[in-house]
Amino acid sequence: MAITLQRLLANPILRVLLPLALLYLFFLSISLMGASFKFFGREFAEHLLTTTANPFVGLFIGVLATSIVQSSSTVTAMTVGLVAGGALDVQGAIPIILGSNVGTSVTNTLVSVGHISRPEEFRRAFAAATVHDFFNLILVVVFFPLQLFTNVLGHASYLLTEALKESGGLQLVNPIKTIVEPAVTVIGRGTSESGVLMLLIAVGLLFLSLRYLVVVLKSLVIGRIESFFNQTLFKTAPRALVLGILTTIAVQSSSITTSLAVPLAGAGILSLMQIFPFTLGANIGTTITAMLASLVTGNPAAVTVAFAHLLVNLFGVSLVWPFRRVPLAMGEVLAEWSLKSRLVPLVYVGTVFFLVPLALIYLAG
Repeated sequence: MAITLQRLLANPILRVLLPLALLYLFFLSISLMGASFKFFGREFAEHLLTTTANPFVGLFIGVLATSIVQSSSTVTAMTVGLVAGGALDVQGAIPIILGSNVGTSVTNTLVSVGHISRPEEFRRAFAAATVHDFFNLILVVVFFPLQLFTNVLGHASYLLTEALKESGGLQLVNPIKTIVEPAVTVIGRGTSESGVLMLLIAVGLLFLSLRYLVVVLKSLVIGRIESFFNQTLFKTAPRALVLGILTTIAVQSSSITTSLAVPLAGAGILSLMQIFPFTLGANIGTTITAMLASLVTGNPAAVTVAFAHLLVNLFGVSLVWPFRRVPLAMGEVLAEWSLKSRLVPLVYVGTVFFLVPLALIYLAG
């Protein structure tokens, strides 16, 4: 696949058309997902809303689903599609978004385990990876109770959505919606308007488009960016933060962005203090996927959820940065423990990202 892709991308025309085609499939999947729920029937929609009405279930569904597919972009885009289709409300969707923030950090943690045979290198790499985990866990500890009791993210996001609507911002994406609508209609007729079949096609297109969009963009962008990963780009925290945002927007995957930095930390090229703002930038940059997905629906509730994803990361950076020594110290301590036993990182990943969410979903359900 890699060789074939490289050959395709060697053609300058395909280098432009392939990402556009994949982006079209992404927009189509979101629109199709929303349309599919119109044919599911009221009973199914009510069941889904009842399930996610428990915010604890929504939170851990977000963690588990993102850990399994290793892509917060996929989970948040799917959540936006469900909101646009009326299968989820805003308050039910926001905990899922918070959970996906935690789940997305499993990838770079797994990447760091690849250094486990070289103790000192592993210590640096594992600390660099888990500092991202601890930042996202701190956000959940702070914002989940606030959201639960005050709906602060819902209110703030609603105000931003209203401002965007009044300025005509929701109308800017109508041309995209117009382009994908005929395909949605054709698929609907081809499936005899079966909600199940339409949803299966939508989910398949979502995974396919995001998977290969990331692969293509990585091939086009990462090689150029890697040559600039040096002390100059990471000289100041704001510069590293912006680099994390731009890199993630470019490749549409915070997992790739943060995973790129792990080997650099392991090799001792970058310090933990340099890595941290870069990962914060990746958290902000990954929100662009949900934002694009919400705008193509033109649905105010879906846009509100996307804004909530953006706000929790912006607020989180502002809140945690003054106390950055806390997640940095937590990452370093866990890395030291992991040197004493090779089981620690495996137990940590299995427990935090899979066993605990599964157990709590079962208990809360």
